Amino acid sequence: MIRRRPVSSRAVLLLGFGGLLLLMVFAEIGGVRALRQIQTANDGINGDFLRRTQILERLRADTFVSGTYIRDFLLDPAPRKVEESRKGLDGTRGRIDAELTEYKGLLRPEEQGLFDALSREWADYGALLESALSWTPAERQRAGFVFVRDEVSSRRASIVAAADRIGTMAAARLGTEKLRVAESYRQYRDKLTIVIGSTIGLGLLLAAFSIRQILTLEQTTLAHLQEVMQAREELKELSSRLVAAQETERATIARELHDEVGQSLTGVLVEMANLTNLVRKEKNAPLETKATEIKQLLEDCIGIVRNMALLLRPPMLDDLGLVPALQWQARETTKRSGIRVKIAAEGIPDKLPDELNTCIYRIVQEALHNAMQHSEAHTVRVSVQLKDASMYLSIQDDGKGFSPKGGRGMGLLGMEERVSRMGGSFAIESEPGLGAILRVVLPVQS
Repeated sequence: MIRRRPVSSRAVLLLGFGGLLLLMVFAEIGGVRALRQIQTANDGINGDFLRRTQILERLRADTFVSGTYIRDFLLDPAPRKVEESRKGLDGTRGRIDAELTEYKGLLRPEEQGLFDALSREWADYGALLESALSWTPAERQRAGFVFVRDEVSSRRASIVAAADRIGTMAAARLGTEKLRVAESYRQYRDKLTIVIGSTIGLGLLLAAFSIRQILTLEQTTLAHLQEVMQAREELKELSSRLVAAQETERATIARELHDEVGQSLTGVLVEMANLTNLVRKEKNAPLETKATEIKQLLEDCIGIVRNMALLLRPPMLDDLGLVPALQWQARETTKRSGIRVKIAAEGIPDKLPDELNTCIYRIVQEALHNAMQHSEAHTVRVSVQLKDASMYLSIQDDGKGFSPKGGRGMGLLGMEERVSRMGGSFAIESEPGLGAILRVVLPVQS
């Protein structure tokens, strides 16, 4: 059986949001194109109707003007007025011919019959005007009024009526075109509604899927965080136990070295002294010399064992308190390395919690060890101050310094772990060539 690989949530989200964006882009492009087409069609319809209406309006106006000119020509006896009317009539007839020609260029098949009727009406009217222009003054005076009243007015009205019928048809066509544009807009609106609905639906699906994934991820992250926090607490507890066990083991070893090994070596030293006295009485010089050398070796061994015991756990830390233990540590450092160590302690009581004493002592011990091994310092200043239920410890040297960002060794990490376990703060300030300052603040529980 072929197992299907699970679909990645990232792939689903990428495909979903990519498809959503593409759908929105296509909808935008299609919408702009459709709106542009609708706008173009609407502008074309309005423009065509406006041109037709303007031509028909000019034709009607010129038709009425032509009637005025023929009336003035027939009824006004002044020769100058007659000539002006003739010229005006000729110009009007020319404009009407041009207007008919212009409208013919816009003619639609359904308007052909009405336009032909209008053309015939105008041809008949033009012929009627042409015949009147050849009348003599006597004929104009005798029959002019009747001609204007019976012939010109009726013919002119027929032309205007024919133009009105064409205008009515153009208006009807405008309504039809408007309905067609409205239908196109309705179809576009329906398509846009479908696209928007699809986009919203897809967006809701993606939102639901994203929320579900986020909630799942949040639950997983919370579970992992709880595991990490639990592991961290367990690690801190283990570290605390290890430090306590280390201090207990150091105290035990120091006591064993002092009480057992030290006393045994002291006993051997006493017996060696007795042996030296016996050899001296026998006056055996070589044997006396060898016994003296062995005695000196025993004294050196006892000193080494005593120093080891003191370094592991100085009894004065438990018996005399923190400040004497630090002062002894300073003297031992100066004796071994030549570095001047100054201890400044203000307001430090003799009785402090054992854990606090041990923490400060071990931090100072490690800092002095680092100064001897790495800093090339000449002077180290150790300041311990009790203030506002907090212990302030600073250790400053004039050594070569270092860059704290370059990493920390096990000694610094051990000091920081001790401080963190007691709920304090730990900071190092140092630059190459400018020495180093270690600052520690520890809470003091009463």
